[in-house]
Amino acid sequence: MPDNFSHVFSSILSGLQATVWAAVGGIALTIVLAFVAGLGLLARSRIVRGIARVYVEVFRGTSEMVQLFWLFFVLPALVGFKLVPLFAGILVLGLNHGAYGAEIVRGAVRSVPKAQHEGALALNFTPAQRMFRVLLPQAVVEMIPPFNNLFIQLLKSTALLSFITAGEITQQGELLRPVYGSDIAWIYGTELVFYLLLAVLITLVMRWLERITAARLGRTPPKRKRLYSGGKAPESAGVSV
Repeated sequence: MPDNFSHVFSSILSGLQATVWAAVGGIALTIVLAFVAGLGLLARSRIVRGIARVYVEVFRGTSEMVQLFWLFFVLPALVGFKLVPLFAGILVLGLNHGAYGAEIVRGAVRSVPKAQHEGALALNFTPAQRMFRVLLPQAVVEMIPPFNNLFIQLLKSTALLSFITAGEITQQGELLRPVYGSDIAWIYGTELVFYLLLAVLITLVMRWLERITAARLGRTPPKRKRLYSGGKAPESAGVSV
């Protein structure tokens, strides 16, 4: 272990707070936008579906880095208002990953068995009641594993905020590199460990949520080994009211 390791570690650790705030803020915005746009894609109104589709395709089909540069560098030149780096990063992370999350929401709602729709109709539920009392509670269980992957990807994307000097882990490491170039392996190795630990934490939380939501529907969460081998998820329970 090099003599400068304690300084390297403390310097990178100082960027942990910005990384956590960017990840948490981005995840929160992603969830909101994913549900709004995902349900918008399923709306009866063509206008609502069109707006949701434009949002999804624009942010899913363009570079996340270019979106960040537009928001942080181009927007101030157009409107004369500059965003705080961390806030700009959270906006881009949420907008970009929310577009991917919208397709997760849409696909999960569509995956609910047709019998559930028919049962809700037989109970004379309104469209809103069918969605929020029958379809969404079951769809959320199916959303959690892909959302877990999406949130980990969002965490890794926080490294892009180093380009706008948001002070997160990656930027702190880059500030050390010119001075402690001989310890470059320790600099990037420490960054890798921090990102790995945060990713593991996200996974643990999401698996806990998966168990909780499945239990509320009377399901037993599928075994991880079976999912990875391509096994089918358990069939939906009866209509939830």
